[in-house]
Amino acid sequence: MSKKNRLIVHCLIALCSQYVCAQPRTMGLEEMFRLADENSQRIQVYQTGKDAAEAALQAAKAQRLPDINASLSASYLGDGKLWDRDFSNPMNIDMPHFGNNFSLEAQQVIYAGGAISSSIELAELGKHSAELDAQKNRQEVRFLLTGYYLDLYKLHNQMQVLKKNLELTEQVIANMRVRREQGTALQNDITRYELQKETLKLQVAKVKDASTIINHQLVTTLHLSEGTEIIPDTTLLDEQIQTLDEKNWQALASQNNLDLQQTQVGIQVNEQKVKLERSERLPKIALVAAEHLDGPITIEVPVLDNNFNYWYVGVGITYNFSSLFKNNHKLKQARLNVKKAQETHQLMQEQVENTIQATYVDFLTAFTDLRTQKKSVELADQNYDVTSNRYQNDLALLTDMLDASNTKLSADLSLANARINVIYHYYKMKYVTHTL
Repeated sequence: MSKKNRLIVHCLIALCSQYVCAQPRTMGLEEMFRLADENSQRIQVYQTGKDAAEAALQAAKAQRLPDINASLSASYLGDGKLWDRDFSNPMNIDMPHFGNNFSLEAQQVIYAGGAISSSIELAELGKHSAELDAQKNRQEVRFLLTGYYLDLYKLHNQMQVLKKNLELTEQVIANMRVRREQGTALQNDITRYELQKETLKLQVAKVKDASTIINHQLVTTLHLSEGTEIIPDTTLLDEQIQTLDEKNWQALASQNNLDLQQTQVGIQVNEQKVKLERSERLPKIALVAAEHLDGPITIEVPVLDNNFNYWYVGVGITYNFSSLFKNNHKLKQARLNVKKAQETHQLMQEQVENTIQATYVDFLTAFTDLRTQKKSVELADQNYDVTSNRYQNDLALLTDMLDASNTKLSADLSLANARINVIYHYYKMKYVTHTL
């Protein structure tokens, strides 16, 4: 194969691969949410946090298991020295030079003032908090993707309107050039529409660039193939939105809002910390058992070159008396933290209620805007029909016809955007109630 043919083949392969990579993909919101749950790196980070919290819980539960220690040592013993009490009459004592020691000790805590139970409860609350963080992050990712998706939908609608206006402008320019040849139009009129054409081309380029940016953000978040072009599902506007009244939205928020649940967990965490501080004032009781094997026996003079084995079992009790006067301030701090957590929860309830109310009002405003845009489309259609009829009867200029057409296109675009806004505010209501 010649170099020229190989070059052609490589170019065709590159073009084909680029075409395959750039295949458009129509996607609905539910499919996008599913892909985000599977592929989003941000969601995966919080999933790892949940796994770490589960490991911390298992580590806390392991504190209930017995402590077992073993030690083994070998040593060289030097000869000893013996004096009177006034350090007179020194005497060398021969020692066996090899020493050995083995010990095996076990301890099982049977009462620690609730410290172990509180530590396990804190770990369980930490796991629950990590799960709430993951759920909240999932809601945030979904709402972020919803915003990108609907913005992309608006840009697609805007692109269609701009292209239609561009086609109409080119039609006007062609018609004006014919009329100029006939002497019924001026070059100035053509120049004006050519300027309009260039402005429309610039707007098309800006919309295309904005779509590229948003599309890249969606593709990156969803971990799709590079070059994938996401096409919004046009059936989204046909879905019926069954909204609730404000009271029901408030009830949903009180049951599902993750911020409220997190502050409630914060109260429980601080209550467990109070119990943990109280446990410092209580005795610790444990079962103990040990096995020892030592040699030689150095407590005798002369030293006995024997191994000595002994074992014991029993109950050990420890009590830290200093906690009675050292722990007061920590216990007071823990109780104040409980009060602070309760106040934070109450504050969050107020903030969530205000957020629901404000978002609900915006939701109603979106419906009002939708009704207004429907009326605008109706009036624009009537104006277009009248102007078209007059133009066909030579009672209106082409510019009048184009103005009516532009007005109709703009009204249609505004209506589509108004419908998208209703969907956006609906999903925003689900987001602030954390039911998305």
